[in-house]
Amino acid sequence: MATASASFKSREDHRKQLELEEARKAGLAPAEVDEDGKEINPHIPQYMSSAPWYLNAERPSLKHQRKWKSDPNYTKSWYDRGAKIYQADRYRKGACENCGAMTHDKKSCMERPRKVGAKWTSMHIAPDEKIETFELDYDGKRDRWNGYDASAYFRVIEQYEARDEARRKYLKEEQLKNLEEKNNKKDDKDSGSDDDDDDDFLKVDEAKVDESKQMDFAKVEKRVRTTGGGSTGTVRNLRIREDTAKYLLNLDVNSAYYDPKTRSMREDPVPDSDPNEKFYEGDNQNRVSGQALEFKQLNIHAWEAFEKGQDIHMQAAPSQAELLFKNYKIIKDKLKNKTKDTIMEKYGNAASEEALPRELLLGQSEREIEYDRAGRIIRGQEAALPKSKYEEDVYINNHTTVWGSWWKDHQWGYKCCKQTIRNSYCTGSAGIEAAEAATKLLKTNMARKEATDDMPVQHEEKRHATWGTEVPDDLVLDKRLLAEALKKEDERKKEERDERKRKYNVKWEDEVTAEDMEAYRMKKIHHDDPMKDFLH
Repeated sequence: MATASASFKSREDHRKQLELEEARKAGLAPAEVDEDGKEINPHIPQYMSSAPWYLNAERPSLKHQRKWKSDPNYTKSWYDRGAKIYQADRYRKGACENCGAMTHDKKSCMERPRKVGAKWTSMHIAPDEKIETFELDYDGKRDRWNGYDASAYFRVIEQYEARDEARRKYLKEEQLKNLEEKNNKKDDKDSGSDDDDDDDFLKVDEAKVDESKQMDFAKVEKRVRTTGGGSTGTVRNLRIREDTAKYLLNLDVNSAYYDPKTRSMREDPVPDSDPNEKFYEGDNQNRVSGQALEFKQLNIHAWEAFEKGQDIHMQAAPSQAELLFKNYKIIKDKLKNKTKDTIMEKYGNAASEEALPRELLLGQSEREIEYDRAGRIIRGQEAALPKSKYEEDVYINNHTTVWGSWWKDHQWGYKCCKQTIRNSYCTGSAGIEAAEAATKLLKTNMARKEATDDMPVQHEEKRHATWGTEVPDDLVLDKRLLAEALKKEDERKKEERDERKRKYNVKWEDEVTAEDMEAYRMKKIHHDDPMKDFLH
């Protein structure tokens, strides 16, 4: 309904507001109340019930839909037709020359034109009319019933009543006249039969005629090609006048909710009364009985079938949906009967008329069974172990034992092959031997790994030459040549930093000695060296 303000609402508050509106529309929650304590119809659209922001409405109300800017000086009075105020004895100056009234001139005079006007005769002066002036608004100027006197309709009623009374008197006189003629002509059978027909015609009561006309209250009168265009259907009456309205069955405010717009009351207004005496039990009673329930089941079946992939639509193809629903019920009954027959064939039918066996009926047999005083069986019949509701002694996948017959390391398995996988294939004794060998090998590997972890492997650090090959053990570097190579490497790096000092004619030597490579390796900057920024 109308909200007090356009404040921000969370998703949860918005969802609760929608649920409350749906409950109010369904009659499950009381309607909202405005400032004056009046209930607000929950079926009013939101664009009508919401007040504009500039009104600053603090509470929900419908005052913005009413005419709250009304003129206190406005009146609904009308002209007093035919009223006269004053009648003069002689002609006055400026009056009508024809009748002598001061309220109009000769051109606007509505009386019969006189041969000699009142201006010259000063006789039969007409009275002055009552002149009134009203300031009417837009609706008042166009109100066709403004100024209508309802008491004037009594003349029409009296006229019709007088006509009906005259008609009754005439029918009574005709009935008496025909009765006298019938007494005078008793021997004439044909005329007597005709008179009987006339009597039946004349004995028709006006009240009965009117009552018969009122009986077709549910008749729909169609008017085709009206002035408004198109065809319209009108219902004469919605209910019989003698029936009590549903909202008058229980005047308690907290009783069943009644929606005046849709004229619906879903719950029973008097649930504690005798069901044999009340004629109305709420609108929901009609929804769960008769053809309404069948139609509801048909809709549910169409929805479920559509969700399962069938091309069925209740509104698009109603005949197809109804035919499929009938076939579904037939197939369902067949399956139900088949299941019932299977169960009866397996376990028997205790309600059938067939005679039960004597052993089952009287509990007697030829076998001798000895019991003790406590009712326990001593000999003659072994005590049957109670069976569970699950299938017993059913072996799958070539197993000779059932699942759960073996337990190890908090796991269930098969005793025949000692496997812990539920739907595995039985491998027999070969599987047991293979499992034991695998377990033994796993334990051996784990022990070897633990022993290896205790003694870490010491890897020999191999020296690699700078050009990628291993440095031989008998390699001896010349210290003088190594110093010269280091000096050349420093000069080369200086040339790389300053391109201007590089000579044009560069001599290229492709012969690299071991001392040169060692000098290059020693002078090379490694990116992971923490002191690389302090070398130069």
